[in-house]
Parts: sequence; C-alpha cells; structure tokens
Amino acid sequence: MITKNKIKYVRSLQDKKARDEENLYVIEGDKLVKEYLLSGMRLRLLAAIPEFIASLLPGEKAAIDDIEPASYNDLERMSSLKRPHNAIATVSIPDVLYDSEKIVESLFIALESVQDPGNLGTIIRAAAWFGYRHIVCSVNCADVYNPKVIQASMGAILNVTIYYHDLRKLLERVRNKGLPVYGTFLEGESVYSSKLGNRGVILFGNESKGISDDLLPFITSKLVIPKFTSSIHGIESLNIGMAASIVFSEFARRRS
Repeated sequence: MITKNKIKYVRSLQDKKARDEENLYVIEGDKLVKEYLLSGMRLRLLAAIPEFIASLLPGEKAAIDDIEPASYNDLERMSSLKRPHNAIATVSIPDVLYDSEKIVESLFIALESVQDPGNLGTIIRAAAWFGYRHIVCSVNCADVYNPKVIQASMGAILNVTIYYHDLRKLLERVRNKGLPVYGTFLEGESVYSSKLGNRGVILFGNESKGISDDLLPFITSKLVIPKFTSSIHGIESLNIGMAASIVFSEFARRRS
C-alpha cells in the first residue's frame, strides 16, 4: 500500500510552489485518469484502489512510472475533493513554448485577471469543445494546474495550450498586424449581429471588474450577449464561464 510519505507528497502538490518545484500536477478521478492514458500522456504516479488498478490494460500500466494501491482513506488524505474518486495521479507539467507568431495565426482567447479556478477550468473546457487551441492568460490569472482548474476542465486541457504572458505586449502585436480584438462587455453590439472573423483575439476580463482600462484602447469590437427577458432580479449578468461558452459558440457557428 502507498506510504505516508507519498501521501504527503501528493497532497503537497495542491500548493503552486510545490507544483513549480516538482514540475508536477495532480489529476483526480477514474474518468480523468483514463482520458490521460488514452491520450498517450505518461503518468508519474498512480494511487488507486486495487479494483481500479486491476481494470487497467497492460499498455496503460506500461504508461505509468509508479503504481501504488491505496485505500479510500488514503485517497481522501491526498484529495482536494470532499468525496475522492477511486484514483489520483501525478503528471509532469509540459514545457510550453510561447510563440506569438503561431498564436496570432488563428482566432485565440485572452483572459485578463480571471482568478476563480472553476471559471478558468470551465473556459478551457468550452474552448476545447468549440475548437480553440490557444488561451493566453495574464500573469495574475489563476494557475492552470490548480487542482480545481484541472477538475473543472475535465481533461480539456489535453486539447488546449495555455500560456501566461503580458497581454498588453500581445495585443500590441495583434494591433500591428491589423487583426481584430473582440472584447466582451455589458454594453456593445450583439454578438449575434456583429461581424466576426476567423482571426484575432477574443478578450475576457476579470469576473467582477471586466476588462481593465489598460487594455481598453486595443478593443476594436465591443460584444455583448443580449438578454432575452425583461426580468431583472438575479440575472444582472452572466457568469464568465457561461458568457465565454456563448461567445465561443457563435464564433464557431459562423466559422462552420
């Protein structure tokens, strides 16, 4: 069975400093572990109940460096969830090469100061669903390898590359290339009637403050999601994850 030291080690990876030092992050859940193995990702450590380990195919076991049987209580001590699943694994953080020339060749997403891990994970999941491959985050966004981000993205991070960069510098490059910057606001032109292109950047701001004054000069098109009801109580605005899904969907619909 898994040792106390390994339990403590996996648990420590909930902290960003430990993740950065060890170059590892944690994934949780039977389905998520299977998704990673199916994608060809190598797992550094798998801690799971014996029944889950027995269900793995020989090729899947060969893609895991260290397999440790664990009890439910062991998994509970390692987990970031209230109710842990049957399997927890650690994965190496990939080396991501920031290449602005490659990124701006397509329609991509930029996130400024999105700080809720659940929101970031939801945006990543929606981006993957609608075919976006690049998300550039400001340096003060939530850490993409936070367990809550990984859990909310449900494996979508396997299909989207996440970068952290100075958005002002990136948007200057976008502007110099004559590409559009679509900003999401509470007031503007309806996303359903706006002219939408296949290149440029879709920018979302902070959950409560929106897009900062520092980035406003780069916006070439202000988009709004119209409300189809006269009700006002409790629906002043949409959650950023919901709003992103709607905007991504409309861009994808036009593209197809």
